[in-house]
Amino acid sequence: MSDAPDASDVPDDLPGLDLPRLRERIDRELPGLLTGPLRARLFEGGKSNLTYLLTDGTGRWVLRRPPLGHVLATAHDMAREFRVLGALHPTGVPVPRPLLLIEDEAVTGAPCYLMECAPGTVYRDTEQFAGLGEERVHRLGLHLVDTLVELHALDPQRIGLGDFGRPEGFLERQLGRWGKQLAASRSREVAGIDELQAHLSATLPPSPAPALVHGDYRLDNVLVDAADEITAVLDWEMSTVGDPLTDLGLLVMYVELARRFDGVLPGAVLAPGFPATEELIGRYAERSGRDVGALGWYVGFASFKLAVVLEGIHYRWTKGGTVGPGFDRVGELVPAFVRFGLASLKQKEH
Repeated sequence: MSDAPDASDVPDDLPGLDLPRLRERIDRELPGLLTGPLRARLFEGGKSNLTYLLTDGTGRWVLRRPPLGHVLATAHDMAREFRVLGALHPTGVPVPRPLLLIEDEAVTGAPCYLMECAPGTVYRDTEQFAGLGEERVHRLGLHLVDTLVELHALDPQRIGLGDFGRPEGFLERQLGRWGKQLAASRSREVAGIDELQAHLSATLPPSPAPALVHGDYRLDNVLVDAADEITAVLDWEMSTVGDPLTDLGLLVMYVELARRFDGVLPGAVLAPGFPATEELIGRYAERSGRDVGALGWYVGFASFKLAVVLEGIHYRWTKGGTVGPGFDRVGELVPAFVRFGLASLKQKEH
């Protein structure tokens, strides 16, 4: 990653990571990988699973583990992430190569996995992304959609993920799952969130043919190299086999919320040249061949899902179970997601 530090910049003492035990396990399972002292740094930007840069002074790797403290059941499954990376790495969908899964809690206090550190930059803010120029920004926006189409074109059965999800009744189960997640993280009243959940349940659309879905697909979950190629799609913790339009609805939600509520979400998509929402949707529909007429529902569902995720992060922050800056303001974002979700459903009705 282009923003990864040199070894001299990497602190040693990090919550949730026992470097001596980790070194011992890596040396045993992957002998010869490390050639110098192991050090680590927590990557900024993530608000869910914890992601660390590891270096031995020469090579660089990435370790993922669940957050500290309150963890929702099935929401931070390291084995699932590791498995999907292993299945995707031989395909045309760019992902980091997974190296080692540690399922016991002896090393970090939770299951974790090690993967290669892919090259590239994560674009999160407007100024950073705009520096590429309008033409490159536009091309990357379309490339983001094309990569999603490539993911959804894969046959889960052929890449060894035929049992990775249960497509039948997928949307109903997803709503039920996120409703349970909300109940597990309730620490306050959030206006409209129960109305949004009920409206989604009452207006479920029929799903297209199932595909492998990412679950959190957006610009700042990909790495981009100097040639404007996407070198890796990151953060597969919510991946499954199900309705592919959930990914497109999520991407549209991120773009629209960034445009309507500047500062609520990472604002790279506000850079001049980034494709209009209509162009993104049209590109996906043309290249995938899927009907996107019910997309308003999926945008509303994406808003509900992310509202629940953020409420869970807010809950962990109130219990002191998060690491890194910015968590004190996560709770302020939840009402914006709820309002936008309700508006998306109402637009679908007209």
